[in-house]
Amino acid sequence: MTTPDADQVARDLTSARARTTWLTDLDESELRAQHSPIMSPLVWDLAHVAQQEELWLLRGGVADRPGLLPPHVESLYDAFQHSRADRPSLPLMPPVEARRYGHEVRGRVLDLLERSDDVFPFAMVAQHEEQHDETMLATLQLRAGAAVLLPRAPLPAGRRVPRDAVTVPGGEVVIGVDAAAEPGSLDNERPAHAVDVPGFRIGRVPVTNAEWAGFVADGGYDQPRWWSARGWQHRLEAALERPMSWHGDGTRTRFGVTEDVPPDEPVQHVTFFEAEAYAAWAGARLPTELEWEKACVWDPALGRRRRWPWGDERPSDAVTNLGGGALRPAEVGAYPGGASAYGVEQMIGDVWEWTSSDLTPWPGFTTMLYADYTAPFFGGDFKILRGGAWATATATVRPSFRNWDHPYRRQIFTGLRLAWDL
Repeated sequence: MTTPDADQVARDLTSARARTTWLTDLDESELRAQHSPIMSPLVWDLAHVAQQEELWLLRGGVADRPGLLPPHVESLYDAFQHSRADRPSLPLMPPVEARRYGHEVRGRVLDLLERSDDVFPFAMVAQHEEQHDETMLATLQLRAGAAVLLPRAPLPAGRRVPRDAVTVPGGEVVIGVDAAAEPGSLDNERPAHAVDVPGFRIGRVPVTNAEWAGFVADGGYDQPRWWSARGWQHRLEAALERPMSWHGDGTRTRFGVTEDVPPDEPVQHVTFFEAEAYAAWAGARLPTELEWEKACVWDPALGRRRRWPWGDERPSDAVTNLGGGALRPAEVGAYPGGASAYGVEQMIGDVWEWTSSDLTPWPGFTTMLYADYTAPFFGGDFKILRGGAWATATATVRPSFRNWDHPYRRQIFTGLRLAWDL
């Protein structure tokens, strides 16, 4: 059993704030600018994470309880009240005030953590800030102009690895987790429940840039037969020709740097529709999230879940690429020690992997402290992504973690892994 660890939560809060500081150590003009109409100005994220931290930890989630900000200022940071497109026109706090506010909130929160028996709300807030840090990385990737971020974490080299599929026999597995075993898990990951998953095959590694380039060269973007009807309509309306940030000459521009597209990196910045079309072109399909989770953590020899693909030890740089410092995925084959019991590699980190599954609740679902985290999105136009990306923090990803987004999104760090019926 895993027990909540206040010291680890304190470290996670500190790590999240250090990453926020790194990503917002920019001129005020950069922080106030809207670098894409689908993203917030960075100064909004900077204050929003502190406002949510104050609301859920210092005020117990009671919005009517007086806080550190006047109500008319606090309301500016309500994500449901103000769309991303509208946020640049709001009278947002300047960066110096947002930082001062965040510092005041954090000091009070750390004092409260020392006196608290239930650390789950603090863990939830740390995850929320790290999720916004990943969103800010996506914003900075969309930003035009010279680089303002540089890589600060080296990556291991890839290795020659078979570009094949591994067989996962059919049988009953435990999907999802309980709070006792995974106290940082969120409501949509719970509860643990047994599911009979039919046998399937799944790609040993994610699809690479070189493999995707073959799809482009073969006219994959010009042939409706590989696309769903809705996917083809979006391809035409959005004029998609290749992954986001790729150019037609074999180069790409990311974080202000233009370079040759690295052939052995997992492809990223593709929509669900593109991933679905590529899979059809390759004679495959996308895995369901049940298949993905089974291939990731089920240990058939022991008949139980592992906490991580490689075992029960926390992620480290030896087995996965997380945290954002690399600014890119690692080449396939870079983490043989991170393989699952079935031999599937790089399921945690590098790129979020699209699945074919819609966002639905697990049987027995109940809301958590923040009731609007998942429940309002059930039944919407969302597809599930699994595994985290290079930009994802360790505190915010687990094999049970269920990310979701619209099937037309690709500013996030999305890739794919293929699957086949057995």
